[in-house]
Amino acid sequence: MRPPLVVIAGPTASGKSALAEQLAADVGGVVINADASQVYRDIPVLSAAPGDGGPRHRLYGFRDGAEPLTAAGWAELAKIEIAAAQAAGRLPILVGGTGLYIRTLIDGIAPVPPIDPAIRSEVRAAEVAENRRALATLDPAAAARLAPGDTARIARALEVVRSTGRTLGEWQSERVGGIGGSVKVRGLVLTPPRDWLYARCDARFAAMAAGGAVGEVERLLKGGLDPRLPVMRAIGVAEIARFLGGAWAIEDAVAAGQQATRRYAKRQYTWFAHQPPPEWTRFGEPLDAPGAAERALELLGLER
Repeated sequence: MRPPLVVIAGPTASGKSALAEQLAADVGGVVINADASQVYRDIPVLSAAPGDGGPRHRLYGFRDGAEPLTAAGWAELAKIEIAAAQAAGRLPILVGGTGLYIRTLIDGIAPVPPIDPAIRSEVRAAEVAENRRALATLDPAAAARLAPGDTARIARALEVVRSTGRTLGEWQSERVGGIGGSVKVRGLVLTPPRDWLYARCDARFAAMAAGGAVGEVERLLKGGLDPRLPVMRAIGVAEIARFLGGAWAIEDAVAAGQQATRRYAKRQYTWFAHQPPPEWTRFGEPLDAPGAAERALELLGLER
């Protein structure tokens, strides 16, 4: 019988990676990364990538930051790794906090055709207020749903409707390519107490800043990469860049990075509270409580 796919998801700093490593060690499984920052080899410290897991790790630090990886591109790679693990009789354990990656893999992606380059350039060059006014005419539902300052999502919705003649919402109702219907999935979503989570976010970012993150950002800046690239928008890059440029003291950069991490964790917490399938198990204990990790893994119902 083919092993199921285990998904361990939740907000940043919730202990997902350590839990996945424990499970993989117990059953001889394969840990497959589902964190959008941890795919880039440029920022192992700043992305909190786990240490070298040798033959157990897949899709960690394999991509150059100059080459962005889309959710669809990652999902295709993840499918290959999942199938290879199952063919070898090993348990594939998907772990990460990038909800878009996980949803694209499980549910598929909207088959939006390529956007006309001229339309994309025009939209991306316009002010967000101008794009929002245009979107209100062409896709009023999206304009009402998106925050006025959400530059990227407003631009995306507008370029799609202008280029294809259909709204992004219409395309998203036709998802294709997901594996949810062909693979047995056992999902575990970590929802620890927020105060505990935020304290871990603060401690981890401080440790990153002292443990190599500054050097990572310095190398990125020297590389002259486009600031719009995902690797340049990873949490901590802009904050540490301000320190390196002399605008902030390191204490200011750390405080700002901690705040950005907490805000990101809050958004993830909200997403994972509502988006995963209801049959996925939720676990709300702090994982450093005595016996908590074992109790969490038992909820997956696996033979170990």
